[in-house]
Parts: sequence; C-alpha cells; structure tokens
Amino acid sequence: MNGFMGGLYRITEWIMRFSVTNVLWVLCSAPFFFFGLSLLTAENTEQIRSVLYLMAAVAPFTLFPATTAMFTVVRKWIMGQEDAPLLRTFFKGFKDNYVQSLLGGLLYTVIYAVMIMNFQFYSAQANLSGILAIMFLVFMVVLGISAFHFFSLTAHMYMSTLQLLKNSVLITIGRPLTSIMIALSAGVILYISFYQFPFLIPFFMGSLIAYMAFWHFYRVYQKALDIQKQKEEAEAAADEEDMDMLERAEADLTEESSKK
Repeated sequence: MNGFMGGLYRITEWIMRFSVTNVLWVLCSAPFFFFGLSLLTAENTEQIRSVLYLMAAVAPFTLFPATTAMFTVVRKWIMGQEDAPLLRTFFKGFKDNYVQSLLGGLLYTVIYAVMIMNFQFYSAQANLSGILAIMFLVFMVVLGISAFHFFSLTAHMYMSTLQLLKNSVLITIGRPLTSIMIALSAGVILYISFYQFPFLIPFFMGSLIAYMAFWHFYRVYQKALDIQKQKEEAEAAADEEDMDMLERAEADLTEESSKK
C-alpha cells in the first residue's frame, strides 16, 4: 500500500503493536502495578513504606519476567521481523527467560534496597555524608541503566545469569554516552507519561522505553560485531601473508638445493 492510506495503515499498525505489547506487560506485572496504585491512597509514610516493600517483593516474580518478554518482542521489530506474532513471541520470551529474569530481579531488588537505605541514611547527615548520599544516588542511576542492558542481553543472547549481570554493568560503564542517552530518553518518556499524558502508562510507556533501550543496545552490539569481524579479517590476512612468505622461502630452498 502506497500513498496516504498506506502511510496511515502503517502508523496504526505500529500503534497497535506498541499498545498490545504494553498491555501484555501490564497484565503480566499486575500485582506490581496494583500495589503501585495503592500508593495513591497511602495516608502516611509508614503505609508508603509498606507498599514499597510489597512492590519489591513481587517485582522479581512478575515485573522482571514480563519486562524481559516485552524486550523479546521489540527485539524482533528492531531486527526486521515486524510481523512476528505478538502473543506467541511475548509469552515464549516470558517462559524461556523466566528463571534468569527472576534471579536477576532478586539481585537487582536487594542491591537497590541496600542503596536506597544508604541514601536515606546519608542524605539526613551533613558534610561528607551528603557527598556519600550523592554517590549512592549516582550508583542507583547506573544500576537502573544496567537493568535495561540486562533485559536486552537476556532477550538477545544465551548466557548464564552471572554473565548477564556482569556484561550489563560493563556495557553501562564502558559505553557512557549510550548510557546517558538511555537515561535521558527513559526520563523524557516517564515525565511525559506521568505528568502530561497519563493514558500512555497502560498503553505505550513501557513498550516505548523498551524499544528505545534495545535500539541503543543493538547499536552497541552491532559495532562490537563489526570490530570483531575486522579483527578476524586482519588476522586472516596476516596468516595468509605468513603462509605466502613461508611458501616463497620453501621454493627458494628447493631451487638452491636443485642447483647444488
């Protein structure tokens, strides 16, 4: 389909893809978002703290596997498989990566809980403790960005859970510009969703962030593959040159021996 109607059809098709994927993500993370909605009715700090504890408890079992499944879907789109079946791809990614997502979610939740407690403690102090609070805040941002890479790696590659976690942190630190772009893009989407257009939260917020995060990750992955390919080609060329030199040397020796 070409022309205006063709363009309109493609736009509506992409809207459907993003919205269906986001709705699946929300439904599979329903306990986490249910407790999140309870924050709106919390009347004091103690109730807010209790709700946050419940959200942290259910996140590894619901939010993390569902987010990995959502990354599995957007991975297909970015790799050129836009017509991949949404439901089948989502639930296959949910099932195949559930254990690794659960283990990674448990570790991320524990580390985040420790960092938040340290941040709250040091932010209430003065002088040097205030600087430590800022450091813990920076660590939380870095950890949050590494979670995006964790989801991308889990959806894209076969590794052990420890390798996924280690590589997520290495990519975050080793590619600071990419990490900054992911943080800024996610921040803009979150701000627009919560403060400008709340209807984006159940229909587009998660899938848009996932698409953006995996797109940045895939660029890094492709560049790494190109560098590896160039290195292998250079090594192959060097090996071929060494073989040519060896063959010429053997030919010279053979010629000399025949003269004698």
